[in-house]
Amino acid sequence: MSLRGMSQALLDLVLPRVCAICGAALSEHEREMVCGNCWLKAQELPRPRCDRCGHPYDPTRRAVDCAWCPLLPPFVRSARSAYVLPGGQAEHIVHALKYQGWPAVAEPMARRMALLRFPADVERERAALVPVPLARSRERERGYNQSMELARHLSRYWTIPVRADVLERTRSTATQTQLTPGERRRNVSGAFRATVHREVLRGLHLVLVDDVVTTAATLNACAAALHSGGARIISFVTFGRAPAIGDRW
Repeated sequence: MSLRGMSQALLDLVLPRVCAICGAALSEHEREMVCGNCWLKAQELPRPRCDRCGHPYDPTRRAVDCAWCPLLPPFVRSARSAYVLPGGQAEHIVHALKYQGWPAVAEPMARRMALLRFPADVERERAALVPVPLARSRERERGYNQSMELARHLSRYWTIPVRADVLERTRSTATQTQLTPGERRRNVSGAFRATVHREVLRGLHLVLVDDVVTTAATLNACAAALHSGGARIISFVTFGRAPAIGDRW
């Protein structure tokens, strides 16, 4: 056994590695902070999915128009999400990242987000990843921005840069969790702005990164700020997505 292997074995003996979600001991071959059993229990977003917005639909009952696409403004090209929220292990994984101080969980989350396929033009054009900004007070309390952690790891898999300097939150907002769709839109209206000259963003296709999307109110507000700031078009990628009204997953 190498010196590094011996050191790791000694460290595991003194401080046993456990899953950040269920607390079970991690096996020797499990290098992530979430065990394989928890990932197996996390529910992936059902298929088939809309080509543009990535939302699941029932092919036997699908209407002519997608029910989720109307949530997106014309300058949003596409959206993709990996897992179903709320409920189940996927929600526990998000909570570990956001509320339980486990930023290392972002790496395996981003690895699975990186497997999502976008339309060919998006994969060809995407110029940078833009994490959804947190309010400064909330980021100080948490110690990090979970969207930035996801974007940082996703950047390695997609080999495109992270631009956390092009968008800022102009004011604190109430948590969106208990708000209606209309209240969500009003809550984040005007809460973001581009921070660079229009020439920096002109013509770019940017990808906004967040942990969860529900009604897309926050992502749409961010996209509107980037579009007003010069970006040509925007796409979204999130780890989780909540069902829309009428969904039966």
